[in-house]
Amino acid sequence: MKFRRQSREPLSVNLTPLIDIVFLLLIFFMVSTTFTRETQLSVDLPEATGSMREEVEQQIEILIDESGDYRVNGRPLVDNRVRTLQAALYEESEGDTTLPMVISADAQSAHEDVVRAMDAAGQMGFTRLTIASVRPAPSAP
Repeated sequence: MKFRRQSREPLSVNLTPLIDIVFLLLIFFMVSTTFTRETQLSVDLPEATGSMREEVEQQIEILIDESGDYRVNGRPLVDNRVRTLQAALYEESEGDTTLPMVISADAQSAHEDVVRAMDAAGQMGFTRLTIASVRPAPSAP
């Protein structure tokens, strides 16, 4: 049996197609990626210029202090979870979701805490929601 000798030509790998694919992927990701820059805006909240509302005999009041702690009709909650807030709202309202609700938040409280209270009330079916505000100071002449 005779063996033929195979020629030993140097093997070479052509990297040009691989580089082309890498560049195409790079261009694709550069074009399809969106870059968002989170910025902080300084916002001056408006003051309410309405008339004082007469006091309702039975309502639910949620107080939010600057640290984000909740009080429902003056009673502090054990934690800041939505479930705890909903349980307190259910207990105070005795299941009556037609009662008016007032949310009073400290000026330094986080927006997230106010939204969490509104979300908890909305999930339970409360529709008469009011956010307390202060009357603007009279302007000097």
